[in-house]
Amino acid sequence: MITRLSPRDAEFFRLESSSNPVHIGSLAIVRATPPEESPAPAAPETAPADAAAPGLDYQRLLGLVDSRLPLVPRYRRKVREIPLRVGRPIWVEDSRFDLTYHVRRSALPAPGTADQLYELVGRLASRPLDPARPLWEMYLIEGLTDGRSAIFTKTHSALVDGESALEIGHVILDTGPAPRELAPDTWVAHQEPGNLELLGMAVAEVVSQPAAAWEVLRDVGTTTSAVAQAARSATESVLARVRAAGRTAPDSIFNTAISRSRRFDIAATDLADYRRIRKRFDCSINDAILAVVTGALRIFQQSRGEVLTQSAVLRAVVPMSVYVEDGGLDTVPPAAEVSSFLIDLPVGESNPVMRLSHISHATAENARHRRGVKARTLIHMAGFAPASLHAMSVRAASTFAEHTFNLVITNAPGPQQPMYVGGARMLEMYPVSPLLRHQASSIGITSYDGRVFYGLNADREAMADIAVLAAAVPESMEEMLGACV
Repeated sequence: MITRLSPRDAEFFRLESSSNPVHIGSLAIVRATPPEESPAPAAPETAPADAAAPGLDYQRLLGLVDSRLPLVPRYRRKVREIPLRVGRPIWVEDSRFDLTYHVRRSALPAPGTADQLYELVGRLASRPLDPARPLWEMYLIEGLTDGRSAIFTKTHSALVDGESALEIGHVILDTGPAPRELAPDTWVAHQEPGNLELLGMAVAEVVSQPAAAWEVLRDVGTTTSAVAQAARSATESVLARVRAAGRTAPDSIFNTAISRSRRFDIAATDLADYRRIRKRFDCSINDAILAVVTGALRIFQQSRGEVLTQSAVLRAVVPMSVYVEDGGLDTVPPAAEVSSFLIDLPVGESNPVMRLSHISHATAENARHRRGVKARTLIHMAGFAPASLHAMSVRAASTFAEHTFNLVITNAPGPQQPMYVGGARMLEMYPVSPLLRHQASSIGITSYDGRVFYGLNADREAMADIAVLAAAVPESMEEMLGACV
């Protein structure tokens, strides 16, 4: 199948540079299913031989991904540029598709510590994807302590749009240890079109469609960078409001030229604590999360020796999905949206309650001006949406001009019951969001199974002390909980 990239997908494909890979990452920690969690054995004639087999090894993961690829057909397609750039690039099936190239195996040296894992993730996140192949990779990382392993996945932001294409992390997950059965895959690789064929198709489209001809002229004549093209794709009325309000972000340690290398660290908190804050101060869970992040950023800046006045703020672009709080659960509704807005985080305010109050008022005001990205297909994937929602959030964040914000904070709710990968229970799930241009750090947040997980991706040179920010998250939470008394 040959389809043209949408204008937004094409912008993301051309946005990438050696120091700004724009793939979205996901780190899952899994462990072999204890016997008491395994389902009762079914009759031999109805149960696959390995249906409830615990644990996860490379061959099992490879087979699982292979069986689920029909649910994400773009993962077998690569991007081809049209000769002379006559029109947007196209998706074509990779006639030499090699699953073992994309699903890889790695191991940590003994003793397999968390720090070793995060160092490896930082290195893997630093490497751009091969543009001559389908734009994704998955790593099974073995050797963690306590019988655990990790799965790190990275997918180019051009590939995932939340409607016609989802992130592969959705489809390899199941609600129980026994993987669900799908119809046999009948996919056969087709021969790829040659350059002359692609050029002929593009020329025919230009001749028959005046709009396509105008697009070609615009692309050929432009001299602006891919980043500027991405910024221009935002709704003009929204950008006009930003300019009119003079919303240039304050100077910050989070904005600088960045290298091609990354560091990664994590923090984990309990969802019940955010619900406690919500109940005590009559705010949303999203507000409570932003208040904790703000406190952590304040601690981090002070650790750098910054003197913060009471009026000091950091401006964040906050693309987040909405938490549906009926019955205390956080789920993705059938017509979910990823809403994106700018917010000033009051890092200069020393009182945690006042920080939360400022944030609650700001999010209520911004609710009237948010722009959303639809995610109508997400509920079909076993209720687990975070990976695709984070990818959509990065797309939404990039529509803001870079001078208008200091950092990106993405937030996506996940299911509040255990999920499984090939029979292994997923214990933790951390987003690994890319760094946009001149953004030295990004913060991705996901709730899952009663916990809230923070993935902190950072430039290796500019944010060598990202572990301090990770440690500041639980410290900030303790401060907020102390205010609940």
